[in-house]
Amino acid sequence: MTNYREILRLHNHGISQRSIAKSLECSRNTVASTLTKARDAKLEWPLPDSMSDGELRQALFPEQELPASRKTPDFEYVHREMAKSGVTLSLLWAEYCEQCRLAQEVPYMYTQFCKHYREFAVREKATMHISHKPAERAEVDWAGNTATIIDNITGEVIPAYVFVACLPFSQFAYVEAFLTMNQESWTAAHVNAFTYWGGIPRILSPDNLKTAVVNPKWYTPIINRTYHEMAEHYGTAVIPCRVSKPKDKPSVEGTVGIISTWIIAALRNQQFLSLRELNQAVREKLEELNDKPFQKRPGSRRSVFIEQEQPLLMPLPAAQYEVAVWKVATVQFNYCITVEKMHYSVPHEYIRHKVDVRVTKNVVEVFFNGTRICSHPRLHGHPSQYSIQEDHMPEKHRQQGKWDSERFIEWAERIGEHTAVVVKGFLTAHRVEQQGYKSCMALLKLADKYSVTRLESACQKALSYSPRVSLRSVQTILQTGMDRVEPETATTSQPKKSDEFAFTRGPGYYGRDK
Repeated sequence: MTNYREILRLHNHGISQRSIAKSLECSRNTVASTLTKARDAKLEWPLPDSMSDGELRQALFPEQELPASRKTPDFEYVHREMAKSGVTLSLLWAEYCEQCRLAQEVPYMYTQFCKHYREFAVREKATMHISHKPAERAEVDWAGNTATIIDNITGEVIPAYVFVACLPFSQFAYVEAFLTMNQESWTAAHVNAFTYWGGIPRILSPDNLKTAVVNPKWYTPIINRTYHEMAEHYGTAVIPCRVSKPKDKPSVEGTVGIISTWIIAALRNQQFLSLRELNQAVREKLEELNDKPFQKRPGSRRSVFIEQEQPLLMPLPAAQYEVAVWKVATVQFNYCITVEKMHYSVPHEYIRHKVDVRVTKNVVEVFFNGTRICSHPRLHGHPSQYSIQEDHMPEKHRQQGKWDSERFIEWAERIGEHTAVVVKGFLTAHRVEQQGYKSCMALLKLADKYSVTRLESACQKALSYSPRVSLRSVQTILQTGMDRVEPETATTSQPKKSDEFAFTRGPGYYGRDK
């Protein structure tokens, strides 16, 4: 910027314009125009003490005001539109000129339009230094870059997502890798971070991801239920950042960049066959990072944390928070809910109702309108397993569920030995024992319909025909009444001659009497 005050001072001392231009590193035309403007404005050296450089420049070269009819652009709108893909200043200036034409107003020229926008953008980019108090806040986020794990069977490359937590006062960080970014991993990462720090900050500042914030309202954001439950357990508060405002948590954003370089990138040439191996290597790099001396302040992250911040953290509770995930499920007609491909029974009165499900590592709890109605040990292993409690069943299903092979045989033996033989045959006739339960139940129904005595007789009659009796044969005997027919007694009379009433040709017929 030209020093007009110095030009007037040197000229007053009799220095030539060429020498002034050489001394101040400006052109001779600038020196000549400055002196001309000073004579026209009747400015002489020494200048008044109260006149600033800006006032002097305004007095020498007063800026020409634009006509009042020129329309000032809406630079806030321009700034928002510039953030969109493919939008340029020339496009926005053309739209602005079209608006001015329709409103019969005079627009800025393109150069002035760009100049004023740049000035507006500079003002918008102004930042404020935030002073942090020790143990007050923890900023948490997922790193953009991922680490990798190699499947030791298939050789597949599996991404591992890196969780980063930072205490802004000391910049003390915690890093851990997970295979997913789901609710369980997000909550477990916080629990492990609190354990690593040995205390709890008073405020948690996450982004507006779904595992932290369900609805990012401006004044009253709705915190995720599981995340809120974890925060209550540790006595801390969740205050999420504004949407699309990463500067609200600059410490963790900066730490993410450092982690990407000093941990993720540093491990890029190593291969890990399990998440445990990866996290062990990450922990070693993390310790090196926390012990690394600061460049512009004394000490390191660890020394500042131990000396000034850790004593002010809130103490950990006696029991560690058990990671729990809340889900919403609908009770189906089989009075079961499905959670992660496993089925758990619910009292049958809640069929077709929506219930809240709290899932921990070992327990599944079911709530209806805030009241717990049942709980189950969590099932693990192959999918489609069932955990059904008898008191959840309707009365008819409860009676049905009590039948097994021992009870069927016991019931048959009370009727008679022949019925027991038939029932045992039903149970052993199939590859799987349960396949014969329906035949046994059908036989039970026959006793109710035809009486126990007739059923025993029908089984005896059926066994006299074949050792492998079918349900159909017993039903036919009962329907036709064959169980009531007395067996024929053997006669002691001499059998009649076979040819007494036979039509037999004699030897004469064959010509033997000739």
